[in-house]
Amino acid sequence: MNHSSHHCGRYESFTNRRDFLMKAGAGFGMLALADLLRGDALPAADFEAPISSPMTPRQAHYPARAKSIIWLFMEGAPSSVDLFDPKPELTKRDGQRISIDVFNGNPGPLMKSPFSFKQHGQSGAWVCEKYPNVARHVDDFAFIKSLYSESNDHVPALYQINTGIARPGFPSAGAWINYGLGSESQNLPGYVVLGNNQGVKGGPLNWSAGFLPTSYQGTLFRSSGAPILNLTRPERVTRDDQRAQLDFLKQINSRHLARRQGEPDLLARIQSFELAYRMQMEAGDLADFSSESKETLELYGMGQDVSKNIGAKCLMARRLIERGVRFVQVYSDGEWDAHSDLKGNHSHHCASTDLPIHGLLTDLKRRGLMDSTLVIWGGEFGRMPVSQGSGGRDHNPNGFMAWMAGAGIKGGASYGETDEIGYKSVVDRVSVHDLHATMLHLLGMDHKKLTHLHNGRRYRLTDVAGEVIRKVLA
Repeated sequence: MNHSSHHCGRYESFTNRRDFLMKAGAGFGMLALADLLRGDALPAADFEAPISSPMTPRQAHYPARAKSIIWLFMEGAPSSVDLFDPKPELTKRDGQRISIDVFNGNPGPLMKSPFSFKQHGQSGAWVCEKYPNVARHVDDFAFIKSLYSESNDHVPALYQINTGIARPGFPSAGAWINYGLGSESQNLPGYVVLGNNQGVKGGPLNWSAGFLPTSYQGTLFRSSGAPILNLTRPERVTRDDQRAQLDFLKQINSRHLARRQGEPDLLARIQSFELAYRMQMEAGDLADFSSESKETLELYGMGQDVSKNIGAKCLMARRLIERGVRFVQVYSDGEWDAHSDLKGNHSHHCASTDLPIHGLLTDLKRRGLMDSTLVIWGGEFGRMPVSQGSGGRDHNPNGFMAWMAGAGIKGGASYGETDEIGYKSVVDRVSVHDLHATMLHLLGMDHKKLTHLHNGRRYRLTDVAGEVIRKVLA
């Protein structure tokens, strides 16, 4: 017994010495780091967001044009040349075979768009016949027609457009934004995802916090019923009982945390209990549209089967930013992945998103929210100018487009070009890092200063690249 006790005492002493050396070493390292950084006089946002209150609103690097972002994500990759960027040369050379590298092999000949186009607005922007209501807003859009990315496969392309890197494990744009700015709402997550009804390819890694504290990750909401499952308190549990349980749990967790200072993920788990409690009051009615007028519901296309689901998500996005949510990502349902029958695929997806997008933009304007909200439309890459299968198009990361509208955007602008058949970006090429740098700029953040120390290196959303696309800014 004595031998055993003596052995345990030696082990405990060893553990204490090890902990002491580890903590002392870390402390000396932080002193050295502080001395090195003192000469740089960098803003606080260059370092770590406060651990004790990660979602507290923080000052931007400079005055922001946008307070929030709604990203309309067209998963599956819509075709630029069939929606907003018609190519007369493609029509002229329809049926001609060219040498071209494609994702799935066996490319067909060049294929003209199955849709007709008209010019709209004072800007004269071209929009296909299938987007008549979206076309009413072209003078608010800045079209970016020369995007390119690194991967021709959906999952890594989704990771790149969401995180800046075509590999899993990195923080998403929404997580970076909440890390840098905190949230205006303390009763809802700062970053909400309204997902694809089939499940987004690549899953939650698309809205992950990566190596940032988990407080900043996206929260997946549903657009009908309770936004989050199990949000409602059981009937047999009173509000006072639940509060008492949480207070007791908080005491236990606080003691646990006191022995493990500086562990942000542990703190995030503790704070998640409190956020869930507050959300019972705030989030319960988000998907209850009974207070919305019939005209508003029809505006969002919720009276039509084809558009009611996307309409509900767009309406919920508006309600979320009204309550201070910083970043809302709305995924279209199904996929624009038209490897065959592009005409049928894109006709359906245009019909499902046309009224909801029109409704969202109209509603934001009349509520005075457009001046503080950045709206983005786009997918993870584009589609080839040649045919595939029965009237489809293959993946194309070499040239695709997005548009922005709202806070700080120069309406009626068009930036960049693909070649004459829409295959590659050739004029004013725009990388995903450039797109992200522009988003952060409109939120008042310098993308080069929004960093986080991880594994001995300072990371950022834009990695080591990215330039703000200033010609699309008002």
